[in-house]
Amino acid sequence: MAKKIVKKTKIKIVNLLLVLLVLVGLFFGVSYCLKQPIHGFLIKGTSYLKDDYILELGDLKEYPAFLLLDKGKTCKKILKSPYIDSCKIHKKWDFLLEIDVEENKPLFFDTSKNKYVFHLKEQVGEDAISSEFRVPRLLNYVPDKKYKKFIAGMEKVEDNTLSKISDIEYQPNEYDKDRFLLYMDDGNMVYLTLTKFKMINHYTEVYSQLEGHKGILYLDSGNHFKIME
Repeated sequence: MAKKIVKKTKIKIVNLLLVLLVLVGLFFGVSYCLKQPIHGFLIKGTSYLKDDYILELGDLKEYPAFLLLDKGKTCKKILKSPYIDSCKIHKKWDFLLEIDVEENKPLFFDTSKNKYVFHLKEQVGEDAISSEFRVPRLLNYVPDKKYKKFIAGMEKVEDNTLSKISDIEYQPNEYDKDRFLLYMDDGNMVYLTLTKFKMINHYTEVYSQLEGHKGILYLDSGNHFKIME
């Protein structure tokens, strides 16, 4: 009977050590990458909010681990601020975190509520941020149904025009319950109705035709200017 010959496979120690070194290297490499903190921030979309405010909201001031950062949870923290409308976070090369936010637009200061009102109907009291807003003051009470339409009308006012309005007063008469009086920074006054609020965006063009006169611009019923002596 023939003998069965069994060949012994010799495991080369050098090859085994190389495999172990590669595995150990991968382990420490992955561990190193996972622990790498954020190297920098790029914050976009802000005009009145400071970068430090955004970083503090998102618990980012301590530069947490870049790869382990949960973008969704971080945005949820940032969106808790009444000053922020939307948030998107993107991870870039070189461990850079890009934060793209959209600020909530302040429209006016309601003196009856002592609060600033935003286009999304958010309201905040005066603080270090809101005290810097350059928006008109609503001087008197506006009925609830008119108030919602008033906010919608104010949303249509462009920023460069909004900054030229100092005060707004609700002044209905027997003919029109949607009538408002706007006091401009230059000393002129403008009558508007809720359906015509967008027309105030042409104020700069109209003002250039007034030849320096001060008076009242009626945009509620027709378009005419009454000079004040």
